[in-house]
Amino acid sequence: MAVCGCISAANLNWVVGARNISKVGSSDATISLSFGGSDSMGLSLRPISTRAPKRNHVSPLRVVCVDYPRPELENTVNFLEAAYLSSTFRASPRPTKPLKVVIAGAGLAGLSTAKYLADAGHKPVLLEARDVLGGKVAAWKDEDGDWYETGLHIFFGAYPNVQNLFGELGINDRLQWKEHSMIFAIPNKPGEFSRFDFPEVLPSPLNGIWAILRNNEMLTWPEKVKFAIGLLPAMLGGQAYVEAQDGVSVQEWMRKQGIPERVTNEVFIAMSKALNFINPDELSMQCILIALNRFLQEKHGSKMAFLDGNPPERLCMPIVDHIQSLGGEVYLNSHIQKIELNDDGTVKSFLLNNGKVMEADAYVFATPVDILKLLLPDNWKGIPYFQRLDKLVGVPVINVHIWFDRKLKNTYDHLLFSRSPLLSVYADMSVTCKEYYNPNQSMLELVFAPAEEWISRSDEDIIQATMSELAKLFPDEISADQSKARIVKYHVVKTPRSVYKTVPNCEPCRPIQRSPIEGFYLAGDYTKQKYLASMEGAVLSGKLCAQAIVQDSELLAARGQKRMAKASVV
Repeated sequence: MAVCGCISAANLNWVVGARNISKVGSSDATISLSFGGSDSMGLSLRPISTRAPKRNHVSPLRVVCVDYPRPELENTVNFLEAAYLSSTFRASPRPTKPLKVVIAGAGLAGLSTAKYLADAGHKPVLLEARDVLGGKVAAWKDEDGDWYETGLHIFFGAYPNVQNLFGELGINDRLQWKEHSMIFAIPNKPGEFSRFDFPEVLPSPLNGIWAILRNNEMLTWPEKVKFAIGLLPAMLGGQAYVEAQDGVSVQEWMRKQGIPERVTNEVFIAMSKALNFINPDELSMQCILIALNRFLQEKHGSKMAFLDGNPPERLCMPIVDHIQSLGGEVYLNSHIQKIELNDDGTVKSFLLNNGKVMEADAYVFATPVDILKLLLPDNWKGIPYFQRLDKLVGVPVINVHIWFDRKLKNTYDHLLFSRSPLLSVYADMSVTCKEYYNPNQSMLELVFAPAEEWISRSDEDIIQATMSELAKLFPDEISADQSKARIVKYHVVKTPRSVYKTVPNCEPCRPIQRSPIEGFYLAGDYTKQKYLASMEGAVLSGKLCAQAIVQDSELLAARGQKRMAKASVV
């Protein structure tokens, strides 16, 4: 989820040929594929250089961003629950012989699985098909030394497993916390914004209620009252009620509860697009209710932070360093071509594109669900556990980065909800992120969603449409014809299949991490966990996957011994 979720995307480049395209001014496109093949096992990962990149700033880079203190999260129930789960791996008995576990996919789910298996004393071998870490949080550096990302990533206070992970790695200082607000553009007042400010002095849910009551630009008092009455069943019915709304779209639920259409138009179109990149007529109401529950029940649940730099170096590499320090291995350019099976239908090995065969005591697929379905062995396709995956399909999304020739004034050091029909959320990353800070030029990062009708369009069309929308958000500074602020360069990252599309009735199709195939496990935000399609969901799914493997460790070790005995006889 973005706004309880991952405003991000998974790039299925090797399946559908998605491209990262960079343009400078009006010159011809420079096209580069985001990964390449390898003739060996793959690139064994080493620490990435943190040398300051070349930049074209007029004046020397000087970070003057002022951030807010880290909120007090450690005493919340969800944080303590997540901390306890983390501690079980460190406290588990050391195995006599560590399990070798091969994990496909070095996104947050795969990295989390490997990290916690290593904490439990086992040996994860993490394989990433591309030449970059992160999956849905991947990023690339262009020839100027500037980074462009797969998505706009927001870290919420309501992400207990992610917050624990930062603490465990000793990198809490890499999160830049912003003021506790949600800021929406006002479409009928170009250049103006409406704020929901959560007062620090009030506990939850009073701080959220106060924020809603104090905002009079987006909803009238009668609309607020009708909305509150409509929400009563959710507040009184608890988790059982929330789960029962999986089969209803946001739009259907609003109408059923008698909530005015304007509430959906003013608030929930923006929220739906931020959560899952789709509109309220498609999104399951369960997704909205889960987000509202997290934001209203936890004082700092909706408080947002930006990572202080690019995700591969600032978040993923510390996890890799931790895994390697405990004996685990991580390889890039290691693309799985086939899941090979034993006669009994269990996994024999992973066959890589370069011909390398990976055998292990246990196997994990931590890729997006669409990739798993492409590689699923024919023998498994009739099993209900795997058949249900057909309902889970990644949603397309486009992430746009535009560098301007000047510093834009009509912006905030925060995430902004555009409320545009084409754009979801955006941020001026030259202000919000320390590594991307630039005192002279703005760089807007924008999520273009819903993207289904645009994913096959040219990058020029996407930029032109984006500029037309930005002209409404920055009427005094941006015009569609660039007669005001001019584009210095841009990057467009298309993701044909991102997080799973949280449509009605897909919840029963989400698989648990332990599959019915002995020794084969799944991780990913689409698997069963309570945070849906989000970075938090990905990290938690990895922990739950690692937990299942640790619980099965004796069985898996016995299988490994039988396999070795059989091999020695042969």
